[in-house]
Amino acid sequence: MDNRRSALDLERIRRFVVVAEELHFGRAAERLHIVQPAVSQQVRRLERELGVSLLARTTRAVSLTEAGQRFLPHARAVLAAADRAADSVAEFRSSGPLVRLGTSEGLGDRLDVLLSAFARLAPSASLELVHAPTAQRLQRVRDGSLDATIVRGSWPSPDLDFTPLWTDEVWVALPASHPLASASEVSFASLASLPARLSPPSRNQPLYDLVVSCCREAGFEPVLGKEFTTAQDTLGTLGFGRPQWTVFYRAHANLLPIPGVAFRPLVEPSPRMQTYLATPSDRRLTPELVALIEAARSIEPG
Repeated sequence: MDNRRSALDLERIRRFVVVAEELHFGRAAERLHIVQPAVSQQVRRLERELGVSLLARTTRAVSLTEAGQRFLPHARAVLAAADRAADSVAEFRSSGPLVRLGTSEGLGDRLDVLLSAFARLAPSASLELVHAPTAQRLQRVRDGSLDATIVRGSWPSPDLDFTPLWTDEVWVALPASHPLASASEVSFASLASLPARLSPPSRNQPLYDLVVSCCREAGFEPVLGKEFTTAQDTLGTLGFGRPQWTVFYRAHANLLPIPGVAFRPLVEPSPRMQTYLATPSDRRLTPELVALIEAARSIEPG
């Protein structure tokens, strides 16, 4: 038997399939709720185990090689078979309650802490994580397809209750070669002449409002450049293009060691964003949701 066949790991196959579907490591990482370097590392390990390149990578695009195209349907079949095998013994598993939780991008190690604390407080329950744009997650909480969602900032939403959890520091990302990157922290006023790459209000009104209000407090209107797209694409151009800046939550920034980019705390003012757990206001909190709130509140602010 070929040793390569016995060495294959289901999780590595799963990550390859998601990358093959997205053709983008950043979006694949978001779907998998892990950081991008972990996705890339696991796919490369799978390629080493198989002895072939499954993906062709450039600085601008990801595509399937001929070997990747041939492997993909078999990889999907393997995952489907594994799911069927698990389902075949479902009736023998304890039928504990399931909590469906929407998550935000860039929670960092807070998500690991949350999962661990929840498992300790509600050992009979299981937690299903769902990633989607904030507005979609809030709607899904309203219609009952999600039990709760984590959101950053205030999102006016009828029929939902918002329980304050922790606060997030907002840091600036700028070219590591820029003089401002040599300082341990960056004042808002020093950014006045540089274009800002921000998510538009239609995608993230709370963060946009927070950053613009901080700029105004520092005495200037931000020069808006190209919109923030994905973390990978935005930081890729930030590190090697014309001088500009954007913002990241500290928990997210700590997971993004990007060549050519420096992350620094912002001061004068120092922005922070409140994080909430959104739950339906017309439904009583279950013991599992109470445990989830307690687990989230145990996380240190940052």
